[in-house]
Amino acid sequence: MGRLAPRPLLLALLWLALCGGRVVRVPTGSLVRVVGTELVIPCNVSDYDGPSEQNFDWSFSSSGSGFVELASTWEVGFPAQLYRERLQRGEIALRRTANDAVELHIKNVQPSDQGHYKCSTPSTDATVQGNYEDTVQVKVLADALRVGAGPPPAPDLGLRLGEPFELRCAASTASPLHTHLALLWELRRGAARRSVLGLSHDGRFRPGPGYEQRYRAGDVRLDTVGGDGYRLSVARALASDQGSYRCVVSEWIGEQGGWQEIQEKAVEVATVLIQPTVLRAAVARSMSVAEGKELDLTCNITTDRADDVRPEVTWYFSRTPDGTLPGSLMLARLDRDSLVQSSPHVALSHVDARSYHLLVRDVSKENSGYYFCHVALWAPGHNRSWHKVAEARSAPASVDVTRLEPDYQVYLNASKVPEFSDDLTELECRIVDMKSSEASVRFTVSWYYRVNRRSDDAVASELLAVMNGDWTLKYGDRSKQRAQDGDFIFSKEHTDTFSFRIQRTTEEDRGNYYCVVSAWTKQRNDSWVKSKDVFSKPVNIFWASEDSVLVVKARQPKPFFAAGNTFEMTCKVSSKNIKSPRYSVLITAEKPVGDLTSPNETKYIISLDQDSVVKLENWTDASRVDGVVLEKVQEDEFRYRMYQTQVSDAGLYRCMVTAWSPVRGSLWREAATSLSNPIEIDFQTAGPVFNASVHSDTPSVIRGDLIRLFCIITVEGALDPDDMAFDVSWFAVHSFGLDKAPVLLSSLDRKGIVTTAERDWKSELSLERVSVLEFLLQVHGSEDQDFGNYYCSVTPWVKSPTGSWQKEAEIYSKPIFVTVKMDVLNAFKYPLLIGVGLSTVIGLLSCLIGYCSSHWCCKKEVQETRRERRRLMSMEMD
Repeated sequence: MGRLAPRPLLLALLWLALCGGRVVRVPTGSLVRVVGTELVIPCNVSDYDGPSEQNFDWSFSSSGSGFVELASTWEVGFPAQLYRERLQRGEIALRRTANDAVELHIKNVQPSDQGHYKCSTPSTDATVQGNYEDTVQVKVLADALRVGAGPPPAPDLGLRLGEPFELRCAASTASPLHTHLALLWELRRGAARRSVLGLSHDGRFRPGPGYEQRYRAGDVRLDTVGGDGYRLSVARALASDQGSYRCVVSEWIGEQGGWQEIQEKAVEVATVLIQPTVLRAAVARSMSVAEGKELDLTCNITTDRADDVRPEVTWYFSRTPDGTLPGSLMLARLDRDSLVQSSPHVALSHVDARSYHLLVRDVSKENSGYYFCHVALWAPGHNRSWHKVAEARSAPASVDVTRLEPDYQVYLNASKVPEFSDDLTELECRIVDMKSSEASVRFTVSWYYRVNRRSDDAVASELLAVMNGDWTLKYGDRSKQRAQDGDFIFSKEHTDTFSFRIQRTTEEDRGNYYCVVSAWTKQRNDSWVKSKDVFSKPVNIFWASEDSVLVVKARQPKPFFAAGNTFEMTCKVSSKNIKSPRYSVLITAEKPVGDLTSPNETKYIISLDQDSVVKLENWTDASRVDGVVLEKVQEDEFRYRMYQTQVSDAGLYRCMVTAWSPVRGSLWREAATSLSNPIEIDFQTAGPVFNASVHSDTPSVIRGDLIRLFCIITVEGALDPDDMAFDVSWFAVHSFGLDKAPVLLSSLDRKGIVTTAERDWKSELSLERVSVLEFLLQVHGSEDQDFGNYYCSVTPWVKSPTGSWQKEAEIYSKPIFVTVKMDVLNAFKYPLLIGVGLSTVIGLLSCLIGYCSSHWCCKKEVQETRRERRRLMSMEMD
């Protein structure tokens, strides 16, 4: 047993190592640093679940054994006397990077700092759960890296754009270990630094951002010169190459498959200054040329470059003096190889080394504008390539092309003036006093409209139609639809006459009209350019109009007696200042003020439009679909009839008449609307008074029980039961108050037909008539959702002396609140029985398992040792 005891401990340690516990980690392998550099050793704890911040202790040993206290994050007196002074001077410091991580910083590393460093975490844990310390070896090397600037150039190097330059620096190392050097050329402009080209420690060239394309093209190179020289070569200098260049050298060592940078040095090499190339271009300021003549412009170039540079000259044209190159029209170009690109009417010639002529033949008015030349100097570069060293643009030269414009006048005449609405209007725009009529000139017209104003306020003109140089017509927003409908007609009667016709003039068309005749001149490319606009004097279209008058009178031809008779009403219409009117009629009914269900409610019953089409509006009585009739007796007289009138038809009846005038053929325009005097239907007969109430013997039930609700009707006044019938509907508001919308449950009409609404729960509804004045609603299998306020609505029907049934006003009962409770005993009966049964079965199974285990699984044989039988000693022998 003693030999087997350590096995659980070994298993526990193995389990902690594989599956959890605290682990302190420092960098693996060894760290190499150079004398004078800074040493940083990180240390962190994984799977730490202790306090908010973990404490760390650092120790040092030069041989790997016998560690000396170096620094601590929680014990002030922890360091040895040797390191306390360096800690106070800040040469040794601890910097916490996280709650479970810290870094040891040693500035200005000395040879005595070489050795082993141990990071440990003090713990007060009762049991060990992981690794509480880790050790890393640090090697300190002597500074054997030498970096310096190479031979010329001077610290300040002045260059022109496109010229090549070279920079050199020397770097070497005498380290006893096998180290590698990495070199990087950097450019500083102001406070910003950017990488130009570098050579990594593994021998790979890495161009900086923005230098990739130049490196691939061979314009930027990095070469080695001798044993320790590195040369940066730039084939052609750009403006972005200006700045201070320095050489950055870093020393690397390979440790256990990885690389460590052990030190880095830099040296300022030179400052490169890029001197811009002087380039100017000039063109004559302004000139005028007659139409059909030649335009000759000269671009003079001035530059200080005398080397092998080639100019590229491009002429541009713009309508504005501040035209930019992307928005300007290129006329001709002479590239650096003296190849000319131009059009048939434009020529570009090279007179001497600094002058370039532009010749435009057969100029026209469209050639008026601004001309300028753009010059670019190109210098040869690496590998037969060319690069741009300077560019300039001349000031724009203003060129005015003069020509003889056609001379003419425009006269506008109203050949047909309307006297009232819907009359014809015709205007003629004529060209007069035309002194020159060339074959290359054509005339077009534009029509405008302006509203009459009595005040002096300026009113903007509205475009009706415009004709382009190719005689295509475009409509304005005001006239587009009416022109498509044929109401506006624009035409050209003769070569010098244009007409505008309004087939049906409306009051909105009154105002001032004028035309503008434009002269168009044909160009060399057979296009047409507008050369002149002449405005006519305006013509005022106006007629005195009076307001439309519409009068409607209603009367009752026959006296009205009682319910069940036929009601008849005629409406007579008269109008003034309305041309060719047609009438549409709408019959309205206004309930009397005493009707509390819908006081002063106006209903639309039946209508007849201007085309004599009859339409039922809000007449919803299905049993009396044919009970109302509206017909046209004469052009200005209409008759309305209502058959078998009901008591509910009482109210004020009117005729609403609208006068329509014909517009553009089959269309109609509303001219006026008027309402007639009211005709009252009032039943003076005294009838019974009905009331409704709700009663229930079961206002509070248990879920699943039957709910019984009675709707009881009472009648005040003597009435035979056979002379009355009822429409009964039951409603429910499923809330404690009446804040929700009522829901229709079931209804029974006077003919005994029952209609029940569908519901989402399982309880069922039944509605029956118990007696003449009692109606029973039953809810079978009530559920929790059936609680709420219940009420009934009753619509009485009474038989009149004439034998017809009259519909009375609808009445409502007061609501009764019904609650549905839950049967607690029945709800928990089955869960309790199931729980008791399951617990009993589980208990019996537990007893059976215990009994079997004690008899068959855990039975042991015990050997009794033989005992000696000895008699008890007599008490007297004591």
